[in-house]
Amino acid sequence: MSCVKVTDGKLVKNVDEFKNAVKEISPGDKIILANGIWKDAELELVANGKEDSLIMIEAEENGKVFLEGQSHVKIGGSYIVLKGLVFRNGHTSSSCVISFRKNKTTPCNSCRVTECVIDNYNPPERFDSDYWVDIYGQNNRFDHNYLVGKRNRGVTLAVRLKNDGDRENNHRIDHNYFGYRPTLGSNGGETLRIGTSHYSLSNSNTIVEDNYFERCSGELEIISSKSCQNIFRNNTFYECQGTLTMRHGNETLVENNYFIGNRLPNTGGIRVINKTQTVKNNYLQGLTGTRFRGSLVVMNGVPDSPLNRYFQVTDSDISHNLLVDCDHVQLCAGSDAERSAPPVNSTMTSNIFYNEEKDDVFTVYDDIEGIDFRNNYISNNMLLPTNKGRVVTEGFEKKNLTFTSVNGIKKCNEYASVGPESRKEIPNETNTGVAWYPNKDYHIHFNTGKIITVRPGDNTLLEAIRETKDGDILELSSGIYHQSKAININHTITIKSTDNPTLTFERPSLFNIENGGSLTLEGLTIHGTECDDYSGNAVIRTSQYSMINNYKLMIRDCTFKDLDVNHSFNVLKVYKNTFADSILLANCIFENISGHVLNMDKEIDDTGIYNVENVIISDSKFKDIGGSALNLYRGGRDESTFGPILKMSDSQFENVGHDKRNKNDAAVVLSGVQLAEMENLKFKDSRKLKLHLIVGDPVIKLKDIDFDDCEMMTSNDNDYQKSNVNFKNTKKL
Repeated sequence: MSCVKVTDGKLVKNVDEFKNAVKEISPGDKIILANGIWKDAELELVANGKEDSLIMIEAEENGKVFLEGQSHVKIGGSYIVLKGLVFRNGHTSSSCVISFRKNKTTPCNSCRVTECVIDNYNPPERFDSDYWVDIYGQNNRFDHNYLVGKRNRGVTLAVRLKNDGDRENNHRIDHNYFGYRPTLGSNGGETLRIGTSHYSLSNSNTIVEDNYFERCSGELEIISSKSCQNIFRNNTFYECQGTLTMRHGNETLVENNYFIGNRLPNTGGIRVINKTQTVKNNYLQGLTGTRFRGSLVVMNGVPDSPLNRYFQVTDSDISHNLLVDCDHVQLCAGSDAERSAPPVNSTMTSNIFYNEEKDDVFTVYDDIEGIDFRNNYISNNMLLPTNKGRVVTEGFEKKNLTFTSVNGIKKCNEYASVGPESRKEIPNETNTGVAWYPNKDYHIHFNTGKIITVRPGDNTLLEAIRETKDGDILELSSGIYHQSKAININHTITIKSTDNPTLTFERPSLFNIENGGSLTLEGLTIHGTECDDYSGNAVIRTSQYSMINNYKLMIRDCTFKDLDVNHSFNVLKVYKNTFADSILLANCIFENISGHVLNMDKEIDDTGIYNVENVIISDSKFKDIGGSALNLYRGGRDESTFGPILKMSDSQFENVGHDKRNKNDAAVVLSGVQLAEMENLKFKDSRKLKLHLIVGDPVIKLKDIDFDDCEMMTSNDNDYQKSNVNFKNTKKL
């Protein structure tokens, strides 16, 4: 069918019609994509419009043209506008979903992509890499787009500087909504990157302004600026676990931005590296992140640094920033034998650091003589920073300050010039992105659906789960629930009881958490006595294939016992390329188990990848466990992520780890864990606690731990905190 001419353009209904229209296109022409689903559509256009006679490619109606399957769009030439498309239900067949070039020799110049949506458009393999948008050429604009739910490796939006024609580009990235980007558990989870280390001393001159970043937490660097003379102005970062990082390149301007953490864990602000950086009039509130993910981080550099490492902070200015209720300001962060060059010829002037709940906000890792502190104000309770053991008094003044809050943003009444200019509209979820596409919440929410009562019997639990939807709660009556088939968990489910029912099962696993699934168990007893007599059984296992969606596992008030019909019977069995946001064990009993309870060690390539971000174990008992109660493993030395994170408290371990098949040789193993707080623990007749500290500056805190008739604790490094750790009747290794 030939293209149909309409009043203001050519309406095309399939890829062939699009290709025919492209052959005849001229300045001022418009190609209109017909409403409907365009499956596996590879749309490519090279054309040259004029400044006063643009070439348009747009949807027939906003929100009604869907590119699905393996679709992508590539444009090359000049004065082209792409508008109104929705990418969903698939992933790109190339390296990028929307590319501002056709190929190496045909980039875009003076082109625009506006009001487009890319929604959860991911490949099935989490470590298959692609970009959603890459921008080449010069003078391009990317604005009013909605990008949400990127889960696989690869930058959401990248500005590329590979060729001379890509540099000093004057691109503008504005009024976009960058939505939920969950923790990747690996390098390669940036939301926005400008340049790479190889071209980092080149000017990009890219402006990023008036954008809204909501819960973008793929890795440490929400934004990675790796080139010179970029501007980041008037953007909002809402509950993002990471920082705007001046990773490479010089002469960056970061001004008038809003960082709102709302006291969520690991939320961060601004990280300063390199030369002649300016950070001014920014607002940072409720940020809890530490180390490289602090609210304000000034790094140490590497002397004579190669391009891919850390240049010394030099000739930089940090002024008129307002930090309220932020927990960590990190100065000379990363100081070690390699990063031994502290900041020099730099200033911190007229900033407000106000936190009435936390005294020790400042952490200094090296010599800060190279920073000139002037007219900074702090709350009366806060401790001043120290330099080589000496308190820094010059440049700081303790003050009683008052604040006025408007729409959740605080302004200091006494020093109105500190913080952002109030004349500019603050970016939020309503004034960025597109108006015609609904904002989606991809977070995992338990207990938001209906309550379903389940009676005991054979496979009654399986039958009930088949009828559930996301967020539903299954309430079990007392009795025995026997499963002859494994139960696949494909969405968010809670299984709970106040009557302590018993679950038994026959198959190698009871619950299989598949892609998209998350599980809460409460008030249950789970026996393994009815299982088939095979090695390697598990109560819960993840998918055996790559899971693009992160999962959560919450277990409260449960008993797991007699998992011993054969060796290596685990409570949880995980597979490679699966990742948990959180695993919780609270007030649980684990008894007579031949394998491990939590063995999170399937990412053994030693490239910084790991299986779980947060593990919380509290008020639990582990007795007669053949394997380890816990093994958390992260290998390699990559510093772009900050897990795993462990909190373990008020728990007991008796006769744990003695099985000859326990290759961990320990009751609890922490290898490459970045933050661990272990308190009020009792080990009896168990294998050792084994620490292996690597990557950056891990924080390990041990307090009130008793070892009775156990092996001695071992560690490759003594750089951890220990308080009231006692050994009695120590066994030889």
